[in-house]
Amino acid sequence: MTTLMKRLRTGLLASAVVTTIAVTTASAAQPQNVRVIAHLDMAEGQRPENITLEPDGSAVVTFAYSRQIARITRDGEVRVLATLPAPAAGSTTPALSQPFLGGIVRADDGALYFLYATGSSDLTGVWRLRTGGTAQRIAALPAEGLPNGLALDRSARRLYVADSVLGTVWRIPLTGGTPSRWSRAPELAAAGFLGANGIKVHRGSVWVSNLDQGTVLRIPVTRQGGAGSVETHATGLTNIDDFVFTGPGDTLMAAINADNTIDLVKPDGSHTVVLTGADGIENPTSLALRGTTAYIASGAYFTNHDPNLLTVRTTARP
Repeated sequence: MTTLMKRLRTGLLASAVVTTIAVTTASAAQPQNVRVIAHLDMAEGQRPENITLEPDGSAVVTFAYSRQIARITRDGEVRVLATLPAPAAGSTTPALSQPFLGGIVRADDGALYFLYATGSSDLTGVWRLRTGGTAQRIAALPAEGLPNGLALDRSARRLYVADSVLGTVWRIPLTGGTPSRWSRAPELAAAGFLGANGIKVHRGSVWVSNLDQGTVLRIPVTRQGGAGSVETHATGLTNIDDFVFTGPGDTLMAAINADNTIDLVKPDGSHTVVLTGADGIENPTSLALRGTTAYIASGAYFTNHDPNLLTVRTTARP
């Protein structure tokens, strides 16, 4: 069993904080300052796993193990929007043992879509929360899997789900329904713990990170909507969680969770550390971008100290 697996299974993945850091870069790889917006409460289970942004600059996050969706304002106020039902006694979430809230995205109409994994067939899948409404499951996913990353293709009105245990990318209509197994390429598979993790739709392709294999993968969407041949964009990023593109090109920022760094990955696949624990991050789990400001959610899964949300202002646009 790897050190990462041991740490996760001893419960260190149960903490997270959202901090907002505003980092201005003098160059693409040299952040100059960090601003903390919010410190979260580990005792209340506020360990953010994934993040999406709202028009007013608020962030909506999934708290990994408290079964909660919450909004964090620009002033650092935390408001719980929904608490998901607990699974029946005896249910065990694959790889993580406890119920897990993963990826989250926001549609243009304000509806939130997110992933819930419980090891039970009645709850595992894609859920939706409309403004002023109640969370409901709109698509079931296999109970033996771990739906982790979630991406929205706005033009095609489709959702893509990265399953870390089954090594699969699922595709689901935004309206819900039966998922289709879009890709099960071997490059998505786990190598001891978790495989396919973060996922984004970018420039006509679905991009996926693989935590165990330390890769960022590009899967073109064919004219018929199918999955093209997998291309490996970057390697050597072991423990990579989520990522975000910094602009219209293929430069991206990657959250390297267990190593407690943010790496800048260039279009040629080379990468450089641009943030570390010294900048305030605490086991970063996910990123989102608005303009030139990147929001970074930290779960403090291993540091077990200060989960937070950061915003980073960067000139790394290509």
